[in-house]
Amino acid sequence: MKRVVVTGMAALTPLGNSWDVVAQKLKSKTTGIQRMDDWNQYKGLNTRLGAPVVFSRPGHYSRKQVRSMGRVAMLGTYASELALIDAGLLDDPCLISGQVGISYGSSSGSFDGLIDFTKMLLNFDKGGMNATSYIRMMGHTCPVNISLHFGINGRIIPTSSACTSSSQGIGYAYEAIKHGLQAVMVAGGSDELSASQAAVFDTLFATSLRNDEPDKTPRPFDKDRDGLVIGEGGGTLILEERERALSRGAPVYAEIIGFGTNSDGLHVTQPNCDSMQTAMRLALQDAGLDAAAIGYVSAHGTATELGDIAESHATAAVFGNRIPISSMKSYTGHTLGACGAIEAWAAVQMMNEGWFHPTANLENIDPACAELDYIKDDIRKLECEYVMSNNFAFGGINTSLIFKRV
Repeated sequence: MKRVVVTGMAALTPLGNSWDVVAQKLKSKTTGIQRMDDWNQYKGLNTRLGAPVVFSRPGHYSRKQVRSMGRVAMLGTYASELALIDAGLLDDPCLISGQVGISYGSSSGSFDGLIDFTKMLLNFDKGGMNATSYIRMMGHTCPVNISLHFGINGRIIPTSSACTSSSQGIGYAYEAIKHGLQAVMVAGGSDELSASQAAVFDTLFATSLRNDEPDKTPRPFDKDRDGLVIGEGGGTLILEERERALSRGAPVYAEIIGFGTNSDGLHVTQPNCDSMQTAMRLALQDAGLDAAAIGYVSAHGTATELGDIAESHATAAVFGNRIPISSMKSYTGHTLGACGAIEAWAAVQMMNEGWFHPTANLENIDPACAELDYIKDDIRKLECEYVMSNNFAFGGINTSLIFKRV
């Protein structure tokens, strides 16, 4: 089995698009949640809260290059470009060698492409469609556009599994290298903010309605939470076979040593505590670690009642009640297909710097949640050799990743 390391990382987030900026926001407990006044036009939509990314088409991307990209693919492509630069692999001949692959996902394609087809069905007129409408809309628009943009011609693994899209992307990329199928993988995910994404959770009565208090929500694990906030973003990790990375003098941020994924097989939207536990135990088994070795858990932490309670009890069942844990979604909102990559990126950066962010707005821990070491008031200085990053998605899909400090 090959060993797999992270040699490049980048993320576009509601907190900022560089680690220095994001770290400052995390340390000061400054969130990226905003009131979305342009959502007033949607009748019946209750929430007005979102977490947008400050991002537009990069100046060096020509119109021809982006004609097949909606915002979701552009976020993913640019995050991947920054990560490739970080890894020292942008424009490297290896990208077209067949030894570099892509494992990348989003919860859906871009909504501007979907609108083209919707108009045809509603107006009985195909005139609004063009040759790129489907490419922008399709579920694997991100990895395809990344492949086209950089000329990457290894295997493509599209992961469209809602909130685990990018964590599955990272996990499957790790497995592809571990088993010698590829030497390098571009891994992660992205999603774009849309009122329709908010409407999905609004319909389930799962969105926060603190519309006039964007700085007070979401509140993962807090008894006064009232739901989640939708965000957007893109995150990419460059994974590489360890000996290859060392031989070229690449920067190494961490080693991936464990990945677990499974499904509940029970309910589309209700999380299952037992299955969450299983995913974590599978990751520990893959890593060859006892639970006691993990120094910090990056929680999925959406600020929904069922999710918070199930996840906290699953975590306590695996680690006991002394494991430090916090949720980045309290800052970024739920970035859906991007969250696994963004949260893994932050967990690795914090592990290397010896501190971990608190959960924003966590003031009164819900007594229905399990007893854990919730980081809630200020940053926690910790020296950890291993961290775990967990994500849980609609459809009962669970993922757990373990990173080792190098």
